[in-house]
Amino acid sequence: MLILLSSGRSRDNVDAPASALKELGVLVFVIGTRSSNSRELQKISYDPSYALSVSEFTDLPNIQQHQAPRRDVVFLLDGSDGTRSGFPAMRDFVQRVVETLSMDENKDRIAVVQYSRDPAAQFYLNTYTTKGEILNTVRGLRHKGGRPLNTGAALQYVRDNVFTASSGSRRLEGVPQLLILLSGGRSVDNVDTPASALKELGVLVFGIGTRSSDSRELQRISHDPSYALSVSDFTDLPSIQQQLLSSVEAVVIDVTPESPTDVVFLLDGSDGTRNGFPAMRDFVQRVVEKLNVGGDKDRVSVVQYGRDQEVHFYLNTYTTNGDILDIVRGLRHRGGRPLNTGAALQYVRDNVFTASSGSRRQEGVPQMLILLSGGRSNDNVDIPVSALKESGVLIFGIGNINSSKEVQRIASDPSFSQSVSEFSDLPSLLSAMNTAVIQDTTMTPTLIPTILVESQAPRRDVVFLLDGSDGTRSGFPAMRDFVQRVVETLSVDENKDRVAVVQYSRDPAAQFYLNTYTTKGEILNTVRGLRHKGGRPLNTGAALQYVRDNVFTASSGSRRLEGVPQLLILLSGGRSVDNVDTPASALKELGVLVFGIGTRSSDSRELQRISHDPSYALSVSDFTDLPSIQQQLLSSVEAVVIDVTPESPTVLGIKDVVFLLDGSDGTRNGFPAMRDFVQRVVEKLNVGGDKDRVSVVQYGRDQEVHFYLNTYTTNGDILDIVRGLRHRGGRPLNTGAALQYVRDNVFTASSGSRRQEGVPQMLILLSGGRSNDNVDIPVSALKESGVLIFGIGNRNSSKEVQRIASDPSFSQSVSEFSDLPSVQDKPDALSWKTKATNTYFSIARKDVVFLLDGSDGTRNGFPEMRDFVQRVVEKLTVGENRDRVSVVQYSREPEVHFYLNTYTRKEEVVDTVRGLKHKGGRPLNTGAALQYVRDYVFAASSGSRRLESVPQILVLLNGGRSFDNVDKPASALKELGVLVFGIGTRSSDSRELQKISYDPSYALSVSEFTDLPNIQQQLLSAMNTASQAPRRDVVFLLDGSDGTRSGFPAMRDFVQRVVETLSVDENKDRVAVVQYSRDPAAQFYLNTYTTKGEILNTVRGLRHKGGRPLNTGAALQYVRDNVFTASSGSRRLEGVPQLLILLSGGRSVDNVDTPASALKELGVLVFGIGTRSSDSRELQRISHDPSYALSVSDFTDLPSIQQQLLSSVEAVVIDVTPESPTVLGMCYHFDHDTARKDVVFLLDGSDGTRNGFPAMRDFVQRVVEKLNVGGDKDRVSVVQYGRDQEVHFYLNTYTTNGDILDIVRGLRHRGGRPLNTGAALQYVRDNVFTASSGSRRQEGVPQMLILLSGGRSNDNVDIPVSALKESGVLIFGIGNRNSSKEVQRIASDPSFSQSVSEFSDLPSVQDKFFSSLITVHVGATPISPTVIGKTGLDLSIARKDVVFLLDGSDGTRNGFPEMRDFVQRVVEKLTVGENRDRVSVVQYSREPEVHFYLNTYTRKEEVVDTVRGLKHKGGRPLNTGAALQYVRDYVFAASSGSRRLESVPQILVLLNGGRSFDNVDKPASALKELGVLVFGIGTRSSDSRELQKISYDPSYALSVSEFTDLPNIQQQLLSAMNTAVIQDTAMTPTLIPTILGKKNMVLICSISSFTLG
Repeated sequence: MLILLSSGRSRDNVDAPASALKELGVLVFVIGTRSSNSRELQKISYDPSYALSVSEFTDLPNIQQHQAPRRDVVFLLDGSDGTRSGFPAMRDFVQRVVETLSMDENKDRIAVVQYSRDPAAQFYLNTYTTKGEILNTVRGLRHKGGRPLNTGAALQYVRDNVFTASSGSRRLEGVPQLLILLSGGRSVDNVDTPASALKELGVLVFGIGTRSSDSRELQRISHDPSYALSVSDFTDLPSIQQQLLSSVEAVVIDVTPESPTDVVFLLDGSDGTRNGFPAMRDFVQRVVEKLNVGGDKDRVSVVQYGRDQEVHFYLNTYTTNGDILDIVRGLRHRGGRPLNTGAALQYVRDNVFTASSGSRRQEGVPQMLILLSGGRSNDNVDIPVSALKESGVLIFGIGNINSSKEVQRIASDPSFSQSVSEFSDLPSLLSAMNTAVIQDTTMTPTLIPTILVESQAPRRDVVFLLDGSDGTRSGFPAMRDFVQRVVETLSVDENKDRVAVVQYSRDPAAQFYLNTYTTKGEILNTVRGLRHKGGRPLNTGAALQYVRDNVFTASSGSRRLEGVPQLLILLSGGRSVDNVDTPASALKELGVLVFGIGTRSSDSRELQRISHDPSYALSVSDFTDLPSIQQQLLSSVEAVVIDVTPESPTVLGIKDVVFLLDGSDGTRNGFPAMRDFVQRVVEKLNVGGDKDRVSVVQYGRDQEVHFYLNTYTTNGDILDIVRGLRHRGGRPLNTGAALQYVRDNVFTASSGSRRQEGVPQMLILLSGGRSNDNVDIPVSALKESGVLIFGIGNRNSSKEVQRIASDPSFSQSVSEFSDLPSVQDKPDALSWKTKATNTYFSIARKDVVFLLDGSDGTRNGFPEMRDFVQRVVEKLTVGENRDRVSVVQYSREPEVHFYLNTYTRKEEVVDTVRGLKHKGGRPLNTGAALQYVRDYVFAASSGSRRLESVPQILVLLNGGRSFDNVDKPASALKELGVLVFGIGTRSSDSRELQKISYDPSYALSVSEFTDLPNIQQQLLSAMNTASQAPRRDVVFLLDGSDGTRSGFPAMRDFVQRVVETLSVDENKDRVAVVQYSRDPAAQFYLNTYTTKGEILNTVRGLRHKGGRPLNTGAALQYVRDNVFTASSGSRRLEGVPQLLILLSGGRSVDNVDTPASALKELGVLVFGIGTRSSDSRELQRISHDPSYALSVSDFTDLPSIQQQLLSSVEAVVIDVTPESPTVLGMCYHFDHDTARKDVVFLLDGSDGTRNGFPAMRDFVQRVVEKLNVGGDKDRVSVVQYGRDQEVHFYLNTYTTNGDILDIVRGLRHRGGRPLNTGAALQYVRDNVFTASSGSRRQEGVPQMLILLSGGRSNDNVDIPVSALKESGVLIFGIGNRNSSKEVQRIASDPSFSQSVSEFSDLPSVQDKFFSSLITVHVGATPISPTVIGKTGLDLSIARKDVVFLLDGSDGTRNGFPEMRDFVQRVVEKLTVGENRDRVSVVQYSREPEVHFYLNTYTRKEEVVDTVRGLKHKGGRPLNTGAALQYVRDYVFAASSGSRRLESVPQILVLLNGGRSFDNVDKPASALKELGVLVFGIGTRSSDSRELQKISYDPSYALSVSEFTDLPNIQQQLLSAMNTAVIQDTAMTPTLIPTILGKKNMVLICSISSFTLG
């Protein structure tokens, strides 16, 4: 930012340097006096509005607070019959006013509404983001007409539909809201109520009228009578333009917007505030009296704390001031010590500022915490304070002499904290506090004076690379402090700034990745705890390469591909020993901005070479001087110009246009006219790399590209080429082939098409004859690709051209091409801006269901609903393979008029809709109707294509509040992925509609159903935006045997052309290629590449493999087990279609039937393509269906079947139900056969259970006697509680029944009050059901809590109960007559609770209780009911214990060096350390030998050195079974360094070169039971079935031909290991269909959110 104060005109030229500053991204503000040249000042400023002026510099204070304004301006234009003649003047006036505004999404926004009888929005505040678009639209405004003039209704409309967040209003951000009304007559309806409503909303209304208007009415409407302006006629509007603009600029917004606030009071109730508590209570009372409490207004919560916390009431408990004041008056002091302010702050963040407790943070409502604290906290407050601030909570603090400094630190700003000597002085602060609260709740920008309107919270990925070598030991604390201070200035959040830290010396070590932490507090804690690494030499080059390859990656949290700036800050204290140039260049090519900071010991030239620019290299004499350059660094970071191409250009303004010209013999005479036509159209375009792009193709028998879309970037270049075009000639005319050609070769990314960026694709065909070949298939392919086809034909071709065009109206006909000028200027001929953009996005396939309210209340409005549906359907592209439509009407119950598969033509749908009759009936059960469409309409049998990834859309038209509950069915629809749009009237419940809608912004509103046309375009735009392209996983399996050597180039080209047609992206289509002969080899996996360019490059470079015989069966099995797997990128479990395209040139030597069946069972769709040398029957057996087997005489003929294949791929109906791992409810099946359990007893030890405690103790004793206690069997913990908790022993304290029974017999009753069951439940969740306390939750061991409670809890139990259930803990409860209802609520299921009159009656329920407990066998105890795969966990920071088991028998003598190298390379990829990855190596033949254990080495260098020195053991026979048993018993043991009991994943990698002499089944099972993830790697000498049995899962068995091929599967192993670690630690629940025998069984299901089938 540059602020220039200038008092005169410059003598030299300011233009070039001003432009240079703007290009650098500098925001220039200029302030001048009357002596300055105002035009010069405006030129210098970043924007003319940034030029400010004063008479003299003594007036500078007057403009100190000025900020470049942001405004939302709405024009409301009288379009009634009375303004017909004046409308052009109104339109020009709007245009001139818009010219003066600073249009930008983050500056001024504009909307225009025209009205007469009813209003119609011409465009909303968020429709356009550039001045040009707005001016274009305003110029094209047409007078609406109509009568009478309902100004009141129009004012109400803009309040309810335009000044809203969904329409682009930024009212809740404090942006001024302006309405400029131009009215030419008196309103027929009442204007007072809507005018008041606008003023209450904070809208500033300016009224402009003519002599025909009612001046008093205008004054009443306007914000102030002085804001009402008048002209005699609208043609005089220019005369008041400046007056209006001055008023707009000068306006002081003193209206407090109607902005509700959520206020939480946190009161110190510890022993130290006993005397002051009455004054605190009175203070709260007086502040609440000033608030406007209500459900939609202010909300209040009060929490008291000391040692722990007590919520007196939540934000959604009370909705009136009176109720709250009653409770506040009755507050009692709690007492207790110590004072844990930190825990209390964290508690309110996690439990009070939440949606479930009434917080409206996610709706943009200000969150405020008022803390009254009377002492210094016993615990740390920094982390919870940071967490609250990052959550957007404003903290106000009031302290006394004991706490004022800490309170000042806690407050959001020092000015937000106050201090009193005693709390009895609180009244003196009341007015100041009220002012602060009011100022802040208004959300006005006055809180922090700033002029940086341009700044939006930037997103940055910042990596610190710290020199941790021996030479920086003394300077390291200063480096650490520097990182800490820089992080303090960032806005850390998952969606804002992200931070990673790497330390290096000889080699680098990531301290944490970009996605490790999401809060500033966590990062600062970790940074504070950083220890100096040490070591030499200093390899800066290797460290730079490491961060490029391992940190600036999507898996580590980098958002580079989203266009987020990537920053690397290097702190180096010496010269690098290795080369830095190559890795520094690689970082720059990746777009990483490198800042280098060195000391006098560094090599300054080296630093400059590493840095993004030499000016980015900073220097200090010593690291202790780092604070001196901190601001310089931060300024550079802020000012940096990011030249990364934005994600997607705006669609409306740019196009990719391809001309396809008939150059056959038949057009020889007409060709010059065609050439001139192209020339004239190009002259109208705005050609440029980021603007319009053009290509020209001429065709006859075949095609010739004159230039591609990315060949030329200026109109001039294109026109030069077009002028020189020569007619080609030739026959016959193959229009079909030409259309296919442009689809496959011109509308592609490599040829410059920007289709995947959302840029409209247009083809203009000029054809002079009927095609010799078929045009239908390529036309369909182009349309499905989203290409809009415009056609011009002559009398010979007009019918065919009409068929080819996207719509008949897109085709034109001339007698001769010399008549082309006559169609060129037709207004509707090629009106791209309207037709093209309106039609472009409707290409996507959609399933649209209309759900219509047919109850008694909508009888009058039903015709309008019916018409609305008809008009929306008219805009859809209805067809079996395009859009499908269903209509359902409901009142008390639903009735389907037709399903998604009833009609396949638009006419049929429209005819049926026209004949719809109103159903009638009451009550209105919207919930039941939503559930019905979910279960019976959005189903495959009803025509839904959800499983084919076709977008599912529900449009609800509703005229009243539902009689039944809508929450669960609405959630069920969202979980199914249905996009719900809710449209209601003023009789509807707007909150209910927002809950039902997929997103609150998808809820639309009209006054009456007669107003539905006003929101039609808004709905269509939202529907089209929501639609996405389908996702597919496509694997090519290529015959690379000796027999296909000559045909391989044609196969490679075929793959390339098919890939060109796909939409490749991580979240769209994925591609893998495997080549095979004797054995298969993956060229790349589904997750190897994420862009089409990378795939095409690799495919172009494919080499023929060679070899014999041809084992197609083995290859099919290979892709099933190794490619169609999650670790290789398959999304089968997400329901994404799996496609295999096999190209085979001969008959298979091995059996293909079993693997082909296995692929089909997996749901893979196999397409087989063979030649005359193939066995056609074999191909048909392999293919998913015989019709999926295609044949060519030779591979060079593959292009002839390309379209047939693509059509089959597109048209395929996937009727396989995906094996969905998403279990959103929790479902447990239990029996006692193999159960291991972690059982925690939680005993009420409060005063109320003194007499019953001996019976409770005996009960625990008897249950423990029934358990099978042991480290790997059942584990037990006992916790007693009252006011607080005491752990008698943890789950890993004792390992025998005897030890536990001894402790239980000696338990003493604790006593105390009150009874805080909620706190106790939270405590066991956070401190007992944890790995460090012995919980095996992450190993899938059932977690059980047995609660014995003798009274009602004093605190809230719901939140901790939910937390326990979400953690997968099963809660069993036993209560007495005082507590039975609460215990039943706490238990996982009511049947899991028991009740006794007195605890002395416990023996009577013991047997019943124990039978419930032991009939429980958990198939999978989920940690949480959500799928962990989408959380973006960092793979490489997980801790792992990895054991390599190497076959050292005589048979592997030759291959042993390769095995050794493989281990070394895998270890190089691990993060070895005592608290990170640990490694062990065991070699075996007849018997096993340990080279080193998991706890032998703690550094990677030591492991690698030892591995390098490994010698082959030798010996026979090969006893793999004995070796597996050995590693289970002696290596995966705590004494050998295994951290299994800490829930660290245990991995065994077996490298095996032969079949085992002994039995492997039992030891393999034993390893699996222990939770060890076994990966088996074998050669062709191994027994593949044996390896699959040994491996944890058959897909974990990998195969190579010889050990020399191990590098080929290295990445696959590492990916699988990392994926397995996540799956293992996450324990994502999967439904495993099991047949349970005749056993007593308990099934607990949270049905509410369970996803069926």
